Amino acid sequence: MGRIGTTFARLQAEGQKAFVAYIMAGDPDAETSLQVMRGLPGAGVDIIELGMPFTDPMADGPTIQQAGQRALAAGQTLERTLDMVRRFREGDGDTPIVLMGYYNPIYSRGVERFLADAVEAGIDGLIVVDLPPEEDSELCLPARAAGLDFIRLATPTTDDARLPAVVRNTSGFVYYVSITGITGAATAQAAAVAPDVARIKAASGLPVLVGFGITTPGAAQDIAAVADGCVVGSAIVKAIGEGRSVADVLQTVAALAAGTHAAGAAVD
Repeated sequence: MGRIGTTFARLQAEGQKAFVAYIMAGDPDAETSLQVMRGLPGAGVDIIELGMPFTDPMADGPTIQQAGQRALAAGQTLERTLDMVRRFREGDGDTPIVLMGYYNPIYSRGVERFLADAVEAGIDGLIVVDLPPEEDSELCLPARAAGLDFIRLATPTTDDARLPAVVRNTSGFVYYVSITGITGAATAQAAAVAPDVARIKAASGLPVLVGFGITTPGAAQDIAAVADGCVVGSAIVKAIGEGRSVADVLQTVAALAAGTHAAGAAVD
């Protein structure tokens, strides 16, 4: 069992929900980004979702688009992102890291080389939003063979006819996008999310985490109460973009993590 599976087993044994924090690698610069990343586990983060900056992030709203632009302007590359993970692993061998991004940088590097480098650096899973299930042979299946979890997104428009294809080769967890549209565009509602979470969990047999539209500790608690946990990105990236100190950013993260974990305590 890899780090992601081990983390979910631990959380289940503790009656806890998972909190996943997204940051953009290299935002606003390499060293600050690494400082934030190193502080995430201590702030209550169970899984780190690390964005790979890309010039055309079609699923992302303005907040995360701007983070990618800042990172690219500061010289962040895929190689530097992998090196950031290596440096993080020097002090943390337990926290799962999921790389999130788009296929173009991976394709440009070469799938075989990328997967070997990702495993060597200490990556545990991938979210690649522009590769549909019909293209599983392109990256998903090679990633699984290399020992990486391939985490698929499901959305409110993923109906019962489409769902089996979405979850067929998914591993680690399923990321349920709670709203239609881009990141940071609307607010997730627990009552609307709950039926789809239950449906996806039944179809996949995997933990289902909810992301998009979660910006406050209260919202994190509400959403985590009807799922296996939640993913927060824009609220954290916004704090970084405002130029707040690393300590202040981590306080924001800690509040969101506490909200998520309160959902597990409430269930107990």
